[in-house]
Amino acid sequence: MPKYVVRYGAMRLLGIMATRGDESFTRGSQVVARTDRGLECSVVLSEATEEATKELKNPAQGQILRAMTQADSVEQSRILAQQRDEFLKCRDLIVVSNLPMELVDVERIFGGERIVVYYLAENRVDFRDLVKQLAGEFQTRIEMRQIGVRDEAKLLADYGDCGKPVCCNTHLSEMPPVSMKMAKLQKATLDPTKISGRCGRLKCCLRYEYDTYEQLQTELPPVGSEVLTQRGRQRVLAHEILAQQLLVETEDHRRLLIPAADVLTVISRGSASDADAHGNESAETEA
Repeated sequence: MPKYVVRYGAMRLLGIMATRGDESFTRGSQVVARTDRGLECSVVLSEATEEATKELKNPAQGQILRAMTQADSVEQSRILAQQRDEFLKCRDLIVVSNLPMELVDVERIFGGERIVVYYLAENRVDFRDLVKQLAGEFQTRIEMRQIGVRDEAKLLADYGDCGKPVCCNTHLSEMPPVSMKMAKLQKATLDPTKISGRCGRLKCCLRYEYDTYEQLQTELPPVGSEVLTQRGRQRVLAHEILAQQLLVETEDHRRLLIPAADVLTVISRGSASDADAHGNESAETEA
């Protein structure tokens, strides 16, 4: 029985789904699947090979019931239109109830088993009365889900500064942790307004090449090291990691940008404190 990696839901959840028989699907196939949340419209991403499943952390399990039909597409369009009215109704009830929460999105599951309400809140919210009102209004199970600002972008954002659809709403299934250390190592600007995404947090793409930068940096003498080249003894001031070059200071206090391959030997190695002290050195060559 074939199995596939399938994406479903507003939060782009991933699961491994078996077919009901020997039916096969190609990448991008629109299908109706039964997940742990109910009956959902889903997209086939790939076969669930051993290599593919290794990349997934605790994937949901389910079953592909059928390829989406024209009737399913019409029903999905009706549900999406209905969600807009449900969003407005939910927002009005939150305002009337004076709850300290911000409504982000409302998702009605294709099979009608539940409605998921996504919201932002700084603290715990007592929404028991709201759930009762919504369940009475929509006649289905209500699931309240508190999310963060990065999840909000995943639900609502469209395009990033690069001009392409935001990563969190396209290929990313999990949003990796990102730090200023990553931006500093890649010599990106440290102005948060320029390296922040639609969510207001550091851009996820700062994480993509960080491991490569770290690996390449280990092949360079640390900042502060004393090295020997054919030009004599020099001190490392800064790195150009991708170019594998070093900004060095010679014994007569000139600054040069040299290939790392020119280093014959490392006389003494620098320390982390040296790197911090020279972290803002600019890689300017001798005129």
